[in-house]
Amino acid sequence: MKFIVKLFPEIMVKGHAVKKKMVNQLHFNLRNLLGRQLAEVRTKRFGDKIEVFCAPDEVEFVRRILLNTPGVEQFLEVEQSICSELDAVVEKVAEYARPKIAGKTFVVRVKRTGNHDFSSYDMERLIGAHLCQVGEPKRVDLHHPDVKIELEYHQDQLNIVQQRRPGLGGFPIGSLGEALSLMSGGFDSTVASYLSIRRGLKTHFIFFNLGGAAHEIGVKQVALYLWEKFSASHRVMFITIPFQAVVAELFRANHEVYLGVMLKRLMLQAAEKVADDMGIDALVTGEAVAQVSSQTLRNLAFIDQATDKLVLRPLALMSKPDIMAMADRIGTREFAENMPEYCGVISQNPVTHGSYKRMAVDSKKFDASVLQQAVNSAKAISVDSIVENINQAQAMDVVTEPLETDTIIDIRQPEVAKAQPLKAASVMTIPFYDLNRAFKSLDLQKRYLLYCQKGVMSQLHAQYLYDAGYTNVKVYRPSSSA
Repeated sequence: MKFIVKLFPEIMVKGHAVKKKMVNQLHFNLRNLLGRQLAEVRTKRFGDKIEVFCAPDEVEFVRRILLNTPGVEQFLEVEQSICSELDAVVEKVAEYARPKIAGKTFVVRVKRTGNHDFSSYDMERLIGAHLCQVGEPKRVDLHHPDVKIELEYHQDQLNIVQQRRPGLGGFPIGSLGEALSLMSGGFDSTVASYLSIRRGLKTHFIFFNLGGAAHEIGVKQVALYLWEKFSASHRVMFITIPFQAVVAELFRANHEVYLGVMLKRLMLQAAEKVADDMGIDALVTGEAVAQVSSQTLRNLAFIDQATDKLVLRPLALMSKPDIMAMADRIGTREFAENMPEYCGVISQNPVTHGSYKRMAVDSKKFDASVLQQAVNSAKAISVDSIVENINQAQAMDVVTEPLETDTIIDIRQPEVAKAQPLKAASVMTIPFYDLNRAFKSLDLQKRYLLYCQKGVMSQLHAQYLYDAGYTNVKVYRPSSSA
Protein backbone atom coordinates (compact mmCIF):
# COMPACT_ATOMS: atom_id res chain seq x y z
CA MET A 1 0.00 0.00 0.00
CA LYS A 2 1.11 3.52 -0.75
CA PHE A 3 0.07 6.68 1.11
CA ILE A 4 0.43 10.16 -0.37
CA VAL A 5 0.67 12.73 2.42
CA LYS A 6 -0.57 16.21 1.54
CA LEU A 7 0.84 19.10 3.56
CA PHE A 8 -1.02 21.69 5.62
CA PRO A 9 -1.76 24.58 3.21
CA GLU A 10 -0.08 27.19 5.44
CA ILE A 11 3.18 25.26 4.99
CA MET A 12 2.90 25.60 1.22
CA VAL A 13 2.65 29.42 1.29
CA LYS A 14 5.82 29.86 3.36
CA GLY A 15 9.08 31.03 1.81
CA HIS A 16 11.27 28.37 0.27
CA ALA A 17 13.65 28.00 3.21
CA VAL A 18 10.88 27.80 5.82
CA LYS A 19 8.79 25.42 3.73
CA LYS A 20 11.77 23.14 3.20
CA LYS A 21 12.50 23.13 6.93
CA MET A 22 8.89 22.21 7.76
CA VAL A 23 8.68 19.47 5.15
CA ASN A 24 11.94 18.01 6.46
CA GLN A 25 10.62 18.19 10.02
CA LEU A 26 7.37 16.43 9.11
CA HIS A 27 9.31 13.76 7.23
CA PHE A 28 11.56 13.25 10.28
CA ASN A 29 8.54 13.07 12.61
CA LEU A 30 6.77 10.47 10.47
CA ARG A 31 9.87 8.30 10.14
CA ASN A 32 10.41 8.51 13.89
CA LEU A 33 6.82 7.46 14.65
CA LEU A 34 6.63 4.74 12.00
CA GLY A 35 10.02 3.33 12.94
CA ARG A 36 8.75 2.31 16.38
CA GLN A 37 6.77 -0.55 14.90
CA LEU A 38 7.84 -1.06 11.30
CA ALA A 39 11.00 -3.05 10.69
CA GLU A 40 11.68 -0.99 7.57
CA VAL A 41 10.35 2.54 7.04
CA ARG A 42 10.00 3.37 3.35
CA THR A 43 9.26 6.99 2.53
CA LYS A 44 9.92 9.54 -0.21
CA ARG A 45 10.07 13.26 0.42
CA PHE A 46 9.05 15.83 -2.20
CA GLY A 47 8.59 19.58 -2.10
CA ASP A 48 4.81 19.36 -1.81
CA LYS A 49 4.12 15.88 -0.44
CA ILE A 50 5.54 12.84 1.34
CA GLU A 51 4.96 9.27 0.22
CA VAL A 52 4.83 6.34 2.65
CA PHE A 53 4.93 2.68 1.61
CA CYS A 54 3.93 -0.30 3.73
CA ALA A 55 2.92 -3.94 3.63
CA PRO A 56 -0.80 -4.88 3.79
CA ASP A 57 -0.58 -5.91 7.46
CA GLU A 58 0.94 -2.51 8.35
CA VAL A 59 -1.81 -0.37 6.81
CA GLU A 60 -3.84 0.19 9.98
CA PHE A 61 -0.79 1.28 11.98
CA VAL A 62 0.38 3.71 9.29
CA ARG A 63 -3.13 5.08 8.89
CA ARG A 64 -3.39 5.76 12.64
CA ILE A 65 -0.08 7.63 12.61
CA LEU A 66 -1.05 9.78 9.63
CA LEU A 67 -4.45 10.63 11.11
CA ASN A 68 -2.88 12.04 14.28
CA THR A 69 0.35 13.73 13.17
CA PRO A 70 0.40 17.56 13.08
CA GLY A 71 1.36 18.92 9.66
CA VAL A 72 -0.68 16.37 7.68
CA GLU A 73 -3.61 18.10 5.99
CA GLN A 74 -4.90 14.92 4.33
CA PHE A 75 -3.56 11.69 2.93
CA LEU A 76 -4.51 9.45 0.05
CA GLU A 77 -4.45 5.67 0.16
CA VAL A 78 -3.53 4.64 -3.36
CA GLU A 79 -2.83 1.65 -5.56
CA GLN A 80 0.35 2.39 -7.51
CA SER A 81 1.34 0.88 -10.86
CA ILE A 82 3.53 1.74 -13.84
CA CYS A 83 1.67 2.43 -17.08
CA SER A 84 3.71 4.03 -19.83
CA GLU A 85 0.88 4.04 -22.40
CA LEU A 86 -2.51 5.68 -22.11
CA ASP A 87 -4.27 2.46 -23.18
CA ALA A 88 -2.63 0.65 -20.29
CA VAL A 89 -3.87 3.35 -17.91
CA VAL A 90 -7.42 2.95 -19.22
CA GLU A 91 -7.36 -0.84 -18.75
CA LYS A 92 -5.87 -0.61 -15.27
CA VAL A 93 -8.48 1.90 -14.13
CA ALA A 94 -11.28 -0.18 -15.65
CA GLU A 95 -10.10 -3.25 -13.72
CA TYR A 96 -10.39 -1.27 -10.49
CA ALA A 97 -13.53 0.73 -11.23
CA ARG A 98 -15.95 -1.72 -12.90
CA PRO A 99 -17.28 -3.37 -9.73
CA LYS A 100 -17.59 0.00 -7.98
CA ILE A 101 -19.70 1.78 -10.60
CA ALA A 102 -22.17 -1.00 -11.42
CA GLY A 103 -25.67 0.47 -11.24
CA LYS A 104 -24.35 3.82 -9.98
CA THR A 105 -23.60 7.27 -11.33
CA PHE A 106 -19.89 8.09 -11.54
CA VAL A 107 -17.30 10.65 -12.55
CA VAL A 108 -13.57 10.39 -13.33
CA ARG A 109 -11.17 13.02 -11.97
CA VAL A 110 -7.52 13.08 -13.02
CA LYS A 111 -4.55 15.08 -11.76
CA ARG A 112 -1.80 14.74 -14.38
CA THR A 113 1.80 16.01 -14.25
CA GLY A 114 4.75 15.38 -16.53
CA ASN A 115 5.33 15.42 -20.30
CA HIS A 116 2.46 13.87 -22.23
CA ASP A 117 0.71 14.60 -25.53
CA PHE A 118 -2.69 14.57 -23.80
CA SER A 119 -4.29 16.58 -21.00
CA SER A 120 -6.00 15.60 -17.76
CA TYR A 121 -9.32 16.39 -19.44
CA ASP A 122 -8.46 14.04 -22.31
CA MET A 123 -7.76 11.26 -19.81
CA GLU A 124 -11.04 11.83 -17.99
CA ARG A 125 -13.07 11.67 -21.19
CA LEU A 126 -11.30 8.57 -22.51
CA ILE A 127 -11.48 6.64 -19.23
CA GLY A 128 -15.09 7.68 -18.62
CA ALA A 129 -16.17 6.57 -22.10
CA HIS A 130 -14.42 3.24 -21.69
CA LEU A 131 -16.07 2.61 -18.31
CA CYS A 132 -19.48 3.30 -19.85
CA GLN A 133 -18.72 0.64 -22.48
CA VAL A 134 -17.23 -2.12 -20.33
CA GLY A 135 -19.04 -1.49 -17.04
CA GLU A 136 -22.70 -1.26 -16.16
CA PRO A 137 -23.02 2.22 -14.66
CA LYS A 138 -26.26 4.16 -14.44
CA ARG A 139 -24.67 7.19 -16.10
CA VAL A 140 -21.94 9.82 -15.79
CA ASP A 141 -22.76 12.59 -13.30
CA LEU A 142 -20.23 15.42 -13.21
CA HIS A 143 -21.69 17.19 -10.19
CA HIS A 144 -23.23 14.72 -7.71
CA PRO A 145 -21.93 11.25 -8.57
CA ASP A 146 -22.42 8.18 -6.41
CA VAL A 147 -18.80 7.17 -7.10
CA LYS A 148 -15.79 9.36 -7.81
CA ILE A 149 -12.85 7.65 -9.53
CA GLU A 150 -9.76 9.69 -8.59
CA LEU A 151 -6.40 9.27 -10.33
CA GLU A 152 -2.98 10.88 -10.14
CA TYR A 153 -0.71 10.31 -13.11
CA HIS A 154 2.91 11.50 -13.11
CA GLN A 155 5.05 10.56 -16.10
CA ASP A 156 4.37 6.80 -16.25
CA GLN A 157 3.33 6.33 -12.61
CA LEU A 158 -0.38 5.77 -12.04
CA ASN A 159 -1.91 6.21 -8.60
CA ILE A 160 -5.53 5.12 -8.19
CA VAL A 161 -6.96 6.81 -5.10
CA GLN A 162 -8.83 4.27 -2.98
CA GLN A 163 -9.47 6.52 0.01
CA ARG A 164 -8.93 10.17 0.93
CA ARG A 165 -8.73 10.90 4.66
CA PRO A 166 -8.39 14.20 6.56
CA GLY A 167 -5.41 14.75 8.84
CA LEU A 168 -4.94 17.08 11.82
CA GLY A 169 -3.57 19.97 9.79
CA GLY A 170 -1.32 22.39 11.65
CA PHE A 171 2.45 22.59 11.58
CA PRO A 172 4.94 19.77 12.29
CA ILE A 173 5.99 19.49 15.92
CA GLY A 174 9.51 20.80 16.33
CA SER A 175 9.23 23.49 13.67
CA LEU A 176 7.83 26.35 15.79
CA GLY A 177 9.43 26.08 19.22
CA GLU A 178 8.21 24.87 22.62
CA ALA A 179 5.47 25.78 25.08
CA LEU A 180 4.61 24.85 28.66
CA SER A 181 0.93 24.03 29.19
CA LEU A 182 -0.74 24.47 32.58
CA MET A 183 -2.70 21.23 33.05
CA SER A 184 -5.49 20.47 35.49
CA GLY A 185 -6.81 17.49 33.52
CA GLY A 186 -10.24 19.04 32.91
CA PHE A 187 -11.89 19.89 29.60
CA ASP A 188 -10.24 23.26 29.06
CA SER A 189 -6.60 22.51 29.77
CA THR A 190 -6.59 19.26 27.79
CA VAL A 191 -8.21 20.84 24.72
CA ALA A 192 -5.89 23.86 24.94
CA SER A 193 -2.89 21.50 25.10
CA TYR A 194 -4.16 19.60 22.07
CA LEU A 195 -4.56 22.83 20.07
CA SER A 196 -1.04 23.85 21.02
CA ILE A 197 0.29 20.48 19.84
CA ARG A 198 -1.72 20.64 16.62
CA ARG A 199 -0.26 24.05 15.85
CA GLY A 200 3.19 22.48 15.89
CA LEU A 201 4.43 23.50 19.34
CA LYS A 202 6.42 20.97 21.29
CA THR A 203 4.14 21.13 24.32
CA HIS A 204 5.31 20.19 27.82
CA PHE A 205 2.94 19.89 30.79
CA ILE A 206 3.02 21.48 34.23
CA PHE A 207 0.64 20.45 37.00
CA PHE A 208 0.01 22.31 40.27
CA ASN A 209 -0.95 19.65 42.79
CA LEU A 210 -3.72 20.65 45.17
CA GLY A 211 -5.48 17.31 45.35
CA GLY A 212 -2.98 14.63 46.32
CA ALA A 213 -1.70 11.51 44.60
CA ALA A 214 -4.95 10.47 42.90
CA HIS A 215 -5.38 13.81 41.11
CA GLU A 216 -1.77 13.76 39.98
CA ILE A 217 -2.15 10.24 38.57
CA GLY A 218 -5.26 11.33 36.68
CA VAL A 219 -3.55 14.35 35.10
CA LYS A 220 -0.54 12.25 34.18
CA GLN A 221 -2.86 9.82 32.42
CA VAL A 222 -4.34 12.61 30.28
CA ALA A 223 -0.88 13.98 29.48
CA LEU A 224 0.24 10.50 28.48
CA TYR A 225 -2.82 10.09 26.25
CA LEU A 226 -2.23 13.41 24.48
CA TRP A 227 1.45 12.64 23.99
CA GLU A 228 0.94 9.09 22.72
CA LYS A 229 -1.78 10.08 20.27
CA PHE A 230 -0.61 13.43 18.93
CA SER A 231 3.01 14.25 19.81
CA ALA A 232 5.00 11.06 20.39
CA SER A 233 7.51 12.11 17.72
CA HIS A 234 9.24 14.16 20.44
CA ARG A 235 10.09 13.65 24.09
CA VAL A 236 8.24 16.09 26.35
CA MET A 237 8.28 16.66 30.09
CA PHE A 238 5.66 16.51 32.85
CA ILE A 239 6.42 18.79 35.80
CA THR A 240 4.57 18.55 39.12
CA ILE A 241 4.68 21.41 41.64
CA PRO A 242 3.19 20.88 45.13
CA PHE A 243 0.90 23.87 45.70
CA GLN A 244 -0.82 23.11 49.00
CA ALA A 245 1.48 25.41 51.01
CA VAL A 246 1.04 28.16 48.42
CA VAL A 247 -2.73 28.01 48.82
CA ALA A 248 -2.40 28.10 52.61
CA GLU A 249 -0.26 31.23 52.39
CA LEU A 250 -2.72 32.71 49.90
CA PHE A 251 -5.58 32.34 52.40
CA ARG A 252 -3.44 34.01 55.06
CA ALA A 253 -2.31 36.94 52.97
CA ASN A 254 -5.22 37.84 50.70
CA HIS A 255 -8.89 38.73 50.90
CA GLU A 256 -11.25 35.93 49.95
CA VAL A 257 -12.72 37.69 46.91
CA TYR A 258 -9.31 37.84 45.21
CA LEU A 259 -8.29 34.22 45.86
CA GLY A 260 -9.11 32.87 42.38
CA VAL A 261 -7.28 35.62 40.53
CA MET A 262 -4.28 35.54 42.86
CA LEU A 263 -3.98 31.75 42.58
CA LYS A 264 -3.84 31.99 38.78
CA ARG A 265 -1.19 34.70 39.05
CA LEU A 266 0.92 32.52 41.32
CA MET A 267 0.59 29.57 38.94
CA LEU A 268 1.84 31.71 36.07
CA GLN A 269 4.73 33.00 38.17
CA ALA A 270 5.75 29.46 39.09
CA ALA A 271 5.35 28.27 35.48
CA GLU A 272 7.49 31.19 34.32
CA LYS A 273 10.33 30.10 36.59
CA VAL A 274 10.15 26.54 35.25
CA ALA A 275 9.90 27.76 31.66
CA ASP A 276 12.99 29.94 32.15
CA ASP A 277 14.96 26.91 33.30
CA MET A 278 13.75 24.93 30.27
CA GLY A 279 14.40 27.73 27.78
CA ILE A 280 10.70 28.00 26.88
CA ASP A 281 9.18 31.29 25.70
CA ALA A 282 5.42 30.65 25.93
CA LEU A 283 2.87 29.39 28.45
CA VAL A 284 -0.45 27.79 27.44
CA THR A 285 -3.62 27.98 29.54
CA GLY A 286 -7.19 26.78 29.05
CA GLU A 287 -8.83 30.06 30.00
CA ALA A 288 -11.85 31.28 28.00
CA VAL A 289 -13.21 34.79 28.29
CA ALA A 290 -16.06 35.05 30.84
CA GLN A 291 -16.31 31.30 31.49
CA VAL A 292 -15.68 31.77 35.24
CA SER A 293 -15.17 34.75 37.52
CA SER A 294 -11.38 34.75 37.19
CA GLN A 295 -11.69 34.96 33.39
CA THR A 296 -13.35 38.33 32.89
CA LEU A 297 -11.29 40.70 30.75
CA ARG A 298 -10.22 42.70 33.80
CA ASN A 299 -9.17 39.61 35.73
CA LEU A 300 -7.32 38.12 32.76
CA ALA A 301 -5.45 41.42 32.50
CA PHE A 302 -4.59 41.10 36.21
CA ILE A 303 -3.35 37.58 35.67
CA ASP A 304 -1.21 38.49 32.65
CA GLN A 305 0.64 41.13 34.66
CA ALA A 306 2.14 38.34 36.77
CA THR A 307 4.48 37.14 34.01
CA ASP A 308 6.69 38.45 31.24
CA LYS A 309 6.15 35.24 29.25
CA LEU A 310 3.87 35.08 26.26
CA VAL A 311 0.59 33.54 27.48
CA LEU A 312 -1.29 31.62 24.78
CA ARG A 313 -5.01 31.02 25.32
CA PRO A 314 -6.26 28.83 22.45
CA LEU A 315 -9.77 28.68 23.93
CA ALA A 316 -10.10 32.41 24.65
CA LEU A 317 -13.10 32.97 22.36
CA MET A 318 -14.61 29.47 22.39
CA SER A 319 -17.83 28.47 24.16
CA LYS A 320 -17.99 25.63 26.68
CA PRO A 321 -20.15 23.43 24.40
CA ASP A 322 -17.61 23.85 21.61
CA ILE A 323 -14.77 22.96 23.96
CA MET A 324 -16.60 19.86 25.17
CA ALA A 325 -17.39 18.84 21.59
CA MET A 326 -13.71 19.08 20.72
CA ALA A 327 -12.83 17.01 23.80
CA ASP A 328 -15.24 14.40 22.42
CA ARG A 329 -13.49 14.37 19.05
CA ILE A 330 -9.98 14.03 20.45
CA GLY A 331 -10.91 11.45 23.09
CA THR A 332 -10.34 13.40 26.33
CA ARG A 333 -13.94 13.98 27.43
CA GLU A 334 -14.24 10.84 29.55
CA PHE A 335 -10.95 11.62 31.30
CA ALA A 336 -12.09 15.18 32.03
CA GLU A 337 -15.50 14.13 33.33
CA ASN A 338 -13.85 11.88 35.90
CA MET A 339 -11.13 14.28 36.98
CA PRO A 340 -11.49 15.76 40.48
CA GLU A 341 -11.69 19.55 40.43
CA TYR A 342 -8.91 20.64 42.75
CA CYS A 343 -7.49 23.32 40.50
CA GLY A 344 -9.46 26.30 41.83
CA VAL A 345 -9.97 28.15 45.07
CA ILE A 346 -13.66 28.76 45.69
CA SER A 347 -14.75 32.18 46.99
CA GLN A 348 -18.21 33.08 48.18
CA ASN A 349 -18.20 36.37 46.26
CA PRO A 350 -15.27 36.30 43.81
CA VAL A 351 -14.26 39.62 42.31
CA THR A 352 -15.08 40.03 38.61
CA HIS A 353 -13.87 43.59 38.06
CA GLY A 354 -11.12 44.09 40.58
CA SER A 355 -8.90 47.02 41.45
CA TYR A 356 -5.34 47.20 40.15
CA LYS A 357 -4.36 49.13 43.27
CA ARG A 358 -5.89 46.51 45.58
CA MET A 359 -4.20 43.70 43.67
CA ALA A 360 -0.82 45.40 43.96
CA VAL A 361 -1.26 45.79 47.72
CA ASP A 362 -2.41 42.17 48.21
CA SER A 363 0.45 40.83 46.10
CA LYS A 364 2.98 42.39 48.47
CA LYS A 365 1.40 40.62 51.44
CA PHE A 366 2.14 37.20 49.99
CA ASP A 367 5.39 35.59 51.22
CA ALA A 368 7.25 35.00 47.95
CA SER A 369 9.57 32.46 49.60
CA VAL A 370 6.62 30.04 49.86
CA LEU A 371 6.20 30.10 46.09
CA GLN A 372 9.93 29.70 45.53
CA GLN A 373 10.02 26.72 47.88
CA ALA A 374 7.21 25.10 45.91
CA VAL A 375 9.11 25.63 42.66
CA ASN A 376 12.26 24.21 44.24
CA SER A 377 10.24 21.09 45.14
CA ALA A 378 9.08 20.55 41.55
CA LYS A 379 9.52 17.07 40.09
CA ALA A 380 10.02 16.54 36.37
CA ILE A 381 9.74 13.30 34.41
CA SER A 382 9.51 12.59 30.71
CA VAL A 383 5.94 11.80 29.64
CA ASP A 384 7.01 8.51 28.05
CA SER A 385 8.11 7.29 31.49
CA ILE A 386 4.79 8.10 33.22
CA VAL A 387 3.56 4.50 33.23
CA GLU A 388 6.76 3.25 34.80
CA ASN A 389 6.74 6.14 37.28
CA ILE A 390 3.17 5.49 38.45
CA ASN A 391 3.63 1.75 38.62
CA GLN A 392 6.77 2.15 40.72
CA ALA A 393 4.95 4.48 43.10
CA GLN A 394 2.21 1.89 43.64
CA ALA A 395 -0.11 4.21 45.53
CA MET A 396 -2.49 1.24 45.87
CA ASP A 397 -1.79 -2.43 46.56
CA VAL A 398 -1.13 -4.39 43.37
CA VAL A 399 -2.22 -8.03 42.89
CA THR A 400 -0.62 -10.15 40.18
CA GLU A 401 -2.29 -13.48 41.02
CA PRO A 402 -5.98 -13.14 41.98
CA LEU A 403 -7.68 -15.42 44.48
CA GLU A 404 -10.62 -17.58 43.44
CA THR A 405 -12.91 -15.32 45.43
CA ASP A 406 -11.67 -12.12 43.75
CA THR A 407 -13.64 -10.35 41.05
CA ILE A 408 -11.67 -8.48 38.41
CA ILE A 409 -13.27 -5.29 37.09
CA ASP A 410 -12.08 -4.39 33.60
CA ILE A 411 -12.35 -0.58 33.54
CA ARG A 412 -11.25 -0.14 29.93
CA GLN A 413 -13.70 1.28 27.40
CA PRO A 414 -16.25 -1.42 26.45
CA GLU A 415 -15.09 -1.76 22.84
CA VAL A 416 -11.49 -2.28 23.97
CA ALA A 417 -12.49 -4.80 26.63
CA LYS A 418 -14.55 -6.70 24.05
CA ALA A 419 -11.77 -6.72 21.44
CA GLN A 420 -9.08 -7.74 23.97
CA PRO A 421 -10.90 -9.77 26.64
CA LEU A 422 -9.23 -10.74 29.88
CA LYS A 423 -8.73 -14.44 30.47
CA ALA A 424 -9.67 -14.88 34.10
CA ALA A 425 -12.26 -16.80 36.12
CA SER A 426 -14.37 -13.89 37.31
CA VAL A 427 -14.34 -10.72 35.21
CA MET A 428 -16.89 -7.94 34.90
CA THR A 429 -16.66 -4.86 32.69
CA ILE A 430 -17.40 -1.43 34.13
CA PRO A 431 -15.79 1.40 32.14
CA PHE A 432 -13.82 3.82 34.28
CA TYR A 433 -16.29 6.66 33.67
CA ASP A 434 -19.13 4.59 35.24
CA LEU A 435 -17.12 3.00 38.04
CA ASN A 436 -17.72 5.48 40.87
CA ARG A 437 -21.48 5.25 40.39
CA ALA A 438 -21.71 1.52 39.72
CA PHE A 439 -19.38 0.39 42.51
CA LYS A 440 -21.92 1.32 45.19
CA SER A 441 -24.32 -1.38 43.96
CA LEU A 442 -21.78 -4.24 44.12
CA ASP A 443 -21.47 -6.82 46.90
CA LEU A 444 -19.13 -4.93 49.21
CA GLN A 445 -18.20 -8.13 51.08
CA LYS A 446 -16.11 -9.20 48.07
CA ARG A 447 -12.66 -8.00 47.02
CA TYR A 448 -12.41 -6.26 43.66
CA LEU A 449 -9.32 -5.87 41.49
CA LEU A 450 -9.32 -3.03 38.95
CA TYR A 451 -7.66 -3.64 35.59
CA CYS A 452 -6.68 -1.35 32.73
CA GLN A 453 -4.18 -1.73 29.92
CA LYS A 454 -1.26 0.13 31.47
CA GLY A 455 -2.17 0.22 35.14
CA VAL A 456 -2.59 3.99 35.33
CA MET A 457 -6.36 4.47 35.39
CA SER A 458 -6.74 1.44 37.64
CA GLN A 459 -4.41 3.08 40.17
CA LEU A 460 -6.33 6.34 39.94
CA HIS A 461 -9.79 4.86 40.41
CA ALA A 462 -8.69 2.43 43.09
CA GLN A 463 -7.40 5.48 44.99
CA TYR A 464 -10.74 7.29 44.45
CA LEU A 465 -12.69 4.35 45.85
CA TYR A 466 -10.30 3.84 48.75
CA ASP A 467 -10.54 7.53 49.68
CA ALA A 468 -14.35 7.16 49.58
CA GLY A 469 -14.12 4.42 52.22
CA TYR A 470 -14.07 1.27 50.06
CA THR A 471 -11.15 -0.73 51.42
CA ASN A 472 -12.05 -3.84 49.40
CA VAL A 473 -10.42 -2.62 46.19
CA LYS A 474 -6.94 -3.19 44.79
CA VAL A 475 -5.17 -2.98 41.42
CA TYR A 476 -4.82 -6.02 39.16
CA ARG A 477 -1.66 -6.24 37.10
CA PRO A 478 -1.22 -9.74 35.63
CA SER A 479 2.29 -11.14 35.80
CA SER A 480 1.91 -12.30 32.20
CA SER A 481 -0.42 -11.27 29.37
CA ALA A 482 -3.98 -12.13 30.33
